[in-house]
Amino acid sequence: MAAGCGMKPLLFLLAILQLLAATAAVYKQWIPNTNFETASNWDEGRVPCARDVVHFEKDKVVSVFVGSPHALTDMYLPLNGEFVLAAGAAFTAFDGSWDPGCDSGGAVRFADAEHRAWFDPTLWQDVLPSGELKPSGPIFSVDEERVPCHYDDVIFQPETSFRVNTDSRQPVIHLRSISVMGQELNTPSSWAGYLAGPSAPLQFHGNGTLQVTGTGCPDKSGCACGNAPDGPRICAALLRASGRQCPETACQSPLQPLGHCCGVCGATINLDFTPEFDLQKYQDRLVQELLSQPKYAGVQMAISKVHKAQTFLGITSRSTTPLIQIVLIDDRAGVQAGTAAEQLAADIMESIAQHGEELGIASGKMEVATGSTASRQEGSHQVSRITAGTVMGLLFALLFLGGILFLYRKGKLRMPVLRPPRPWDRLEDPVSPAPASDKGFDNPVFNVEPPDADLGEETPKDLQVFYLNPLYDASETET
Repeated sequence: MAAGCGMKPLLFLLAILQLLAATAAVYKQWIPNTNFETASNWDEGRVPCARDVVHFEKDKVVSVFVGSPHALTDMYLPLNGEFVLAAGAAFTAFDGSWDPGCDSGGAVRFADAEHRAWFDPTLWQDVLPSGELKPSGPIFSVDEERVPCHYDDVIFQPETSFRVNTDSRQPVIHLRSISVMGQELNTPSSWAGYLAGPSAPLQFHGNGTLQVTGTGCPDKSGCACGNAPDGPRICAALLRASGRQCPETACQSPLQPLGHCCGVCGATINLDFTPEFDLQKYQDRLVQELLSQPKYAGVQMAISKVHKAQTFLGITSRSTTPLIQIVLIDDRAGVQAGTAAEQLAADIMESIAQHGEELGIASGKMEVATGSTASRQEGSHQVSRITAGTVMGLLFALLFLGGILFLYRKGKLRMPVLRPPRPWDRLEDPVSPAPASDKGFDNPVFNVEPPDADLGEETPKDLQVFYLNPLYDASETET
């Protein structure tokens, strides 16, 4: 009994490790197809039978995979399209014999596939390299990253046909590789050769051009997804599928993570990182040490590099700052919504305080919104030294003052001269100036007494004036 209990945590850990091994490369698979045998591709919701008349719109471009033989009464073909026949597949004319399940024939029309867009998150799913559906786990993706990112591998299922609209705000959509009909195209030359073939124009249409690079993300700190320019397109497709509005949240002031279309209850953490930061290793660490704990069984985490627009004095600039965004949500409801995510965020911040510098994390900022809080709560932890910030501030101030001095000395900047008021400066009433007089002026320090002068008469202009200085004794200079 004890051995059996001990095996459960071990099996859980092995499952986690297998999941982590598959996260190094990201594979996204296109869900819809244009196969003849797919019931949802027909307006009647069923595959045509022998008594039916099949209609393909003549002006619609289609690529249709046929996996088995079919007998039909009649079929109208499009002007531009193709049928990809599997081994043994064929079309034959109905000979009038009885066909079980097809008692009464009718007109069956092929559904329009033009509206299926590349930037619709609901049309993609995460898969393993083998193409099998990826098991659900504690890691999820924000909405922009549910669509193939620039370094992802794209898979179109083998033995399927498809048609996808690549309209985009980006002229080129970069990908690591594309697999079509079981063939992986992972070099620019192999993809260029496929585009030159007859099937590619029938499968891909739109103003965005797919380009295969064959390279993964070169930065161990991670690479941004690259779908931000098409964020509005992604959100429009997602909201159209969910009723054109975001679901209501239990928290009054939900968080709005970058790259996500709707607000969420829970927590977000933004990390400033150094060149030593390794995104994949840090994600593995969080999953193994924290997310795997039983108390966080209902918590999911999205972690990726994003680019946040810089703001100065409330004005958003075109420049952006790379940071690592962690989004935490949980499955709790009501006033408990987001509380488990909040506790996990607090544990992550505590870990950053203890080990942030060795992990390559310079600082972290946390925001929380739960069903029990009326507004967002914020917290931060700075790992980098305060001295560095102070020095940078002083350098900026010196550069600013130096620039002003340089402009002033070059004569391109004039500064007003400010003189402090002096006690002997008196404000006088604006009166007409008195006539000029040779009498001079009264000075409380110097006693001006013209010798042998009649104070009642005007002093001649050539009269010499002597000043008696109380600090100077003329007798000292006589010998």
